[in-house]
Amino acid sequence: MNRDLVILGLVGFVTSFGAHSVAVNLPIYAQEVGVGTLTIGLLIAVYDFAEVIAKPMFGYLADRRGQVKTLWAGLGLFSAASIIFPIIDPRLLLAIRLLQGLGAAAFSVISVALVAAYFPKSRGEAIGKYNALKGAGYVIAPAIGGFVVATANFAGLFIVTAFVGFVVLVMALTLKEPSQPVDIEDNDEKFSLHDFLAPFSDPRMMPWYVVIVVNMFLVGILFGFVPVYLNRVGFDPFKAGLVLSAGTLAYLVVQPPAGRLADRYGGKTTIIVGLVVSSLSTLFLVFTQGALLVALIVLGGLGIGVVWTNTDTIVSNLARSGKLSTSLGTAGSFKEIGDMLGPLSIGAISQFFGLVTGFVACGLMGLIGTTLIIRRKVSDRE
Repeated sequence: MNRDLVILGLVGFVTSFGAHSVAVNLPIYAQEVGVGTLTIGLLIAVYDFAEVIAKPMFGYLADRRGQVKTLWAGLGLFSAASIIFPIIDPRLLLAIRLLQGLGAAAFSVISVALVAAYFPKSRGEAIGKYNALKGAGYVIAPAIGGFVVATANFAGLFIVTAFVGFVVLVMALTLKEPSQPVDIEDNDEKFSLHDFLAPFSDPRMMPWYVVIVVNMFLVGILFGFVPVYLNRVGFDPFKAGLVLSAGTLAYLVVQPPAGRLADRYGGKTTIIVGLVVSSLSTLFLVFTQGALLVALIVLGGLGIGVVWTNTDTIVSNLARSGKLSTSLGTAGSFKEIGDMLGPLSIGAISQFFGLVTGFVACGLMGLIGTTLIIRRKVSDRE
């Protein structure tokens, strides 16, 4: 695999590992500090909220001031915020998570933009490999995070996260700005609110933004609420972890071949298939147990992995000249909106109408999003 692609994949790994290793151990933090579930929810949401706000801004900045420099700055901020936590009052974790989210907003969106810039002829496959490396953080974070907390303490997670961030930053110092000029006029160096907001209202992009939000709803279910259902049907934590790991592993390994298929047949077709598979899996898994339940969780992971990779590819293909990072930053903002609102929505539905209704409602949302794409004549390329 290309060296630059490996480095960029590891950059993506920093945010997935850093976010997930902390999130899955927040109940331990809550016990140590003496806070409730509302605080846990806020600590998860504030990371996503920071990225919602900051990803478009950092994408816009990177297109004008340099993609690699912006990536370096984000990695530095994320790592510095992480190393600070063990030496401050632990009740300030909310502020640390906000700073981590701001740093992650910069390097996560720029890393995928650089993949798109470095590999214009095999963009789908390259983004698939990038997302596979990034997704490894979701797979190993629970195990490593749990080991660190068990052998040290919750603050030890931040030492490990900072170490990983600083190591990847050193590796990223070898990256170069893309050789192809970004094609921005001199008078565009000044901030333009119209240019900044343009990707949010681009009619070519909006259907894909809808797909991104719906897919992130489904991601929230896989990583957040499938464990709740597994516990409900009698899985112990160890067995539930193995089943969930199978789903996240499927999500990870499908992305490179999904990218290759998109390069060959177009991203729209593969996205439709992925959304149908993940939506139906979500819709029906609460009516199953045993091997069939595990199979549906794996299928759900395969579906969201396909959609994740190929929406990144489509947005990069449709981006205006000189607006690659800005467009991907905007897409990243929609990802975080889905990632933030998805778990909150299914949680609220389940609270009032039951867990089964929550899963069924989110599965139907996925099917509605699929219908939108099928019925609209939208392009997945310039």
